Amino acid sequence: MIKQFGVLSVAKFSAVIGLIWGFVMGLVVALGAGSMAPAMGAGALGAGVGIAGFIMMIIIGAVGGFVGGAIIAFVYNIVLGVIGGIEMDLEAKSP
Repeated sequence: MIKQFGVLSVAKFSAVIGLIWGFVMGLVVALGAGSMAPAMGAGALGAGVGIAGFIMMIIIGAVGGFVGGAIIAFVYNIVLGVIGGIEMDLEAKSP
């Protein structure tokens, strides 16, 4: 039975997942902004917006993942007293 989550541990794990998600979404934003720049007459400005969007998505993903993971773990630890935890059936792997 899982009795408690380490808030910082879950937050760090979630930050890494958010960073990866932010990288993927940043590519989408960068490609979208870069491809729309000529249509809007922005030229090199579109490339700058794409790069800025890419960097911002990575930062937002990592920070959002960290904060979200911390909140989820914290709330789980509080609710744990009411619901009793998560039961798991595990089996040891033989070498």
